[in-house]
Amino acid sequence: MRYDHLGRLFSVNTSSNKAIYAAISANVAIAVAKFIAAYVTGSSAMLSEGIHSLVDTGNGGLLILGVRWSNKPADESHPFGYGKELYFWTLVVALLIFAGGGGASLLEGILHVQHPLPIDNPNWSYAILALSFFFEGYALWVSISEFRKHNDGRGLWSAIHASKDPTTFTVIFEDAAALVGLVFAFAGIYFGHLLGLPVLDGVASILIGALLMAVAILLARESKNLLVGEGADRQTLRSIRDLAHADPGIEGAGYPLTMYFGPHSVLLTMNVQFRAGLSFAEIEKTVDRVEAALRQKHPDIRHIYLEADSLKTLGRGEEAGLRFEQA
Repeated sequence: MRYDHLGRLFSVNTSSNKAIYAAISANVAIAVAKFIAAYVTGSSAMLSEGIHSLVDTGNGGLLILGVRWSNKPADESHPFGYGKELYFWTLVVALLIFAGGGGASLLEGILHVQHPLPIDNPNWSYAILALSFFFEGYALWVSISEFRKHNDGRGLWSAIHASKDPTTFTVIFEDAAALVGLVFAFAGIYFGHLLGLPVLDGVASILIGALLMAVAILLARESKNLLVGEGADRQTLRSIRDLAHADPGIEGAGYPLTMYFGPHSVLLTMNVQFRAGLSFAEIEKTVDRVEAALRQKHPDIRHIYLEADSLKTLGRGEEAGLRFEQA
């Protein structure tokens, strides 16, 4: 006997759009300025930084696209909605950062190391780098501020790892990488000009490419976990079982199985044992109470399936859940 209830599709939280638009606006202006500086000075590091900002601009557009498509209402072919569109497009962004940003910068740096060109007047580069640092710093401040509104008091890195909304931490990763890349570019240009070693400009470009590839791998790993079906954390799972056990109509509850279909859309299935002697009407009331308690405590749980089962089966479920927690 199965009891289920499908809540309405909960739209993906788009509060992170402010951070995305801030990053896009900064990157468009900065990319143009960096390409101008690269053309005037011939700096490899500035060209890599221009490519970096251009890729970040396109990535911001893809994230906005992912947010919009993930908000499409559920239909017959996607009964749990399109929330995972957001995870797919975040993975595409990671691939573009790796190939378009990291790969292009790495190649440009290697070519410049092999055939270094002196920078006659680095002042253009210094001015553009300073301006870029200001705008990128502002964009990073906005993205972190928006992210901290929803991190439940966790530390930044812990909150990023626990977040199910990749748009927030993607922008943070990109903006942080941009600031570090600017430091690499400045160091390469400054010391290359100071020491008469133009090869350092190419080395800076190589470091920028390696940085972008590292960020892309980190972002791809986080996105992959969500795309393949990541579930709720252990604390939430324990809370779900405790809420079920607290209901007077429930004698036992198995291990909860969950999956994120979007940042704020979770599927929950759980075997339960109803107390003996309950009528059909009382069982329905028990299900309603448990669902209401779960949604009040964990509003992101939008789809709940409770299945009646024997205590023997519940015992096996508890053993499996224990293995999950010990893994």
